[in-house]
Amino acid sequence: AAGGMEPYLDSLRRELRAPDPAVLSVLLALLVVALTLLIWRFIQGRKSSRKAVLLLGLCDAGKTLLFARLLTGKYRDTQTSITDSSAVYRVSNDKSANVTLIDLPGHKSLRLQFLERFKAAARAIVFVVDSVAFQREVKDVAEFLYQLLVDSTVLKNAPALLIACNKQDVTMAKSAKLIQQQLEKELNTLRVTRSAAPTSLDGSAAGGPTQLGKKGKDFDFSQLPMKVEFVECSARGSKGEDGDADFEGLEKWLAKIA
Repeated sequence: AAGGMEPYLDSLRRELRAPDPAVLSVLLALLVVALTLLIWRFIQGRKSSRKAVLLLGLCDAGKTLLFARLLTGKYRDTQTSITDSSAVYRVSNDKSANVTLIDLPGHKSLRLQFLERFKAAARAIVFVVDSVAFQREVKDVAEFLYQLLVDSTVLKNAPALLIACNKQDVTMAKSAKLIQQQLEKELNTLRVTRSAAPTSLDGSAAGGPTQLGKKGKDFDFSQLPMKVEFVECSARGSKGEDGDADFEGLEKWLAKIA
């Protein structure tokens, strides 16, 4: 009987030494799925650890009033900030969704050092532009944006970026479309004229020259690794201090990224 079983045992040994290719394919597919899930959970974990939405911009762009309006809905007089302010912002239609709004000083001597402190925690960035003074300030606005967009940490994390074109309640305010076109033109000029390697926000080398946008093409915001959107808003509102702010587009964007 033992001798009669020997051919079957030999066959089983051969099967174990040479597994079925179909079985190997299934095992390989399962391994790929497991690795994909691990990578996805790692990326999501890093994203969920970044809960901050930074409010950036030049002095008098209206960041602090936007900050106050988003949190309280009320108008209040503001002054130039010399330090950061932060608070939890809860999305109105989903109380469980929230982010930490951080209003950073816009003064030229302070803005980069504060941005250096908070940039790694940024899930998103709201860059506030004074739509009334924009034509006069376009070079300064573009310079600040350029420093932000070539920073190695910002490039790596690629936080969502919203350009909030504020003070649209004023007749002379420039449209979001014009502001986008002018910023793209100025950023393209900066890219061409910067021959030295850019530095990170703390003044250290960023690992060699960083190409803003695509080489050989005029710059536009669609070339960046992060998604960039423009919105028109008014922290003051069309009815002045006694009325509501006009920033529905900003609120919808915050709800989307929360």
